[in-house]
Amino acid sequence: MNTIVITVLMIIVAYLAGSISSAILVCKMRGLPDPRENGSGNPGATNVLRIGGASSALLVLFFDMLKGAIPSYLSYLLGLDAASLGFIAVAACLGHIYPVFFQFKGGKGVATAFGAMAPIGHDLALCLVATWVVLVFITRYSSVSAMATAVLAPMYTWWLDERFVLPVAMLSTLILIRHKDNIERLRIGEETKVSRKRSNKKA
Repeated sequence: MNTIVITVLMIIVAYLAGSISSAILVCKMRGLPDPRENGSGNPGATNVLRIGGASSALLVLFFDMLKGAIPSYLSYLLGLDAASLGFIAVAACLGHIYPVFFQFKGGKGVATAFGAMAPIGHDLALCLVATWVVLVFITRYSSVSAMATAVLAPMYTWWLDERFVLPVAMLSTLILIRHKDNIERLRIGEETKVSRKRSNKKA
């Protein structure tokens, strides 16, 4: 099959996979409030942590990463080039951000983006997770941790496997764009810190 056709098909598959909202489904299965209507209103792991606790948030985080990792890894196995891998990974994130199955109201796409980067290698996955965890512990801001990890991700990739710097940079750029509102809230001191308590502030 033509490489362009395969790439287009994988972009569609990645978008549809990304459109499966883990936060909404986990909350429904566990009898929790709809994350789009509670807490920050963001259907992502951080908001689920606030309204449903750590175990629910971890489930969301795992499945959000998985829906980024699977299309990216399958595309890699199909022998697609780095640019194609980048577009496919971005498609998975756009599915998470604008899910066709959930009225196009999705999350930030951070876990899905990191999941799409993870198949590059265990070393990169470890660097990303360690950076995010350490920065959350230090700053208590999920947004700051996500943005800082996104900035560092292309550098880690260049160090570990420079072939994939382009797709990782594409994902990092998307993450930073999605956090423009968080940057403004940080500037004026209204950003919400990571907490298991319910909150009406944005995240």
